Amino acid sequence: MKREEIRNMRLVQFQAPHLMGPHLGLESGNGGGVINLNAFDPTLPKTMMEFLEQGEATLSVARRALAAQLPVLPRSEVTFLAPVTRPDKVVCVGMNYVDHCKEQNVPVPKEPIIFSKFASSIVGPYDEVILPPESQEVDWEVELAVVIGKKGKRIKATDAMAHVAGFTVAHDVSARDWQMRRNGKQWLLGKTFDTFCPLGPALVTKDSVADPHNLKICCRVNGEVVQSSNTNQMVFKTEELIAWVSQFVTLYPGDVILTGTPPGVGVFRKPPVFLKKGDEVQCEIEELGIIINKVV
Repeated sequence: MKREEIRNMRLVQFQAPHLMGPHLGLESGNGGGVINLNAFDPTLPKTMMEFLEQGEATLSVARRALAAQLPVLPRSEVTFLAPVTRPDKVVCVGMNYVDHCKEQNVPVPKEPIIFSKFASSIVGPYDEVILPPESQEVDWEVELAVVIGKKGKRIKATDAMAHVAGFTVAHDVSARDWQMRRNGKQWLLGKTFDTFCPLGPALVTKDSVADPHNLKICCRVNGEVVQSSNTNQMVFKTEELIAWVSQFVTLYPGDVILTGTPPGVGVFRKPPVFLKKGDEVQCEIEELGIIINKVV
């Protein structure tokens, strides 16, 4: 096995008909089949949360599995779950792309703008997004998500990457009517309907990503490119965000930070465009993969 392949660690949670309940696995390359980590070492936990909580011990087992030329379950035989389910929190960052601020004619923020989604909004990388009857203005937002690997409070920016497990693709589905006009213009409700946080397909470990702040990021609706940018447009990078957020809250393994979206969202189009039943949204980030969610 080549050195690069050993470095390319893509952790997944999955189910398969012949297995009881969720299992931990490794995606064999971007878009490849799945290696069952629990079959390789039955003492490994079966959820990503527990895997991350055990830190280096479980990661070293996964590294051994990656190097071991194990049997690969074909992608068609497995169901991918979100790489992290039931985290303590999902922290989100608003207006964090320079080009997205320009699109709205607003100044670039001096401090990160933080909001949240409830963990109950998380679904898998190929699950359906359900349009709630309460909203007529559901919009798309592709985002780079950071997954925390080590607990910390008041983390210095220079130490922040030691607290990161890796990265994944997120879709921050947003009901603009609730975000911008209802609920006292608090963003929470519009952001946190069930199914409004597809994640995946894999948690790509930080040592497998050369530079998380130089990745092409795009979103397609029914095959048409609606968002296309690069994570180098982020106002506040991962390290600054972790330092900022950890002043207020303790970060725990499994916590997910959505780092903002580039321009091209539906609400700022003239006229605005929103998601409708039957649409298919593909969110893709270079090196991390692609998630595909049907709107129902």
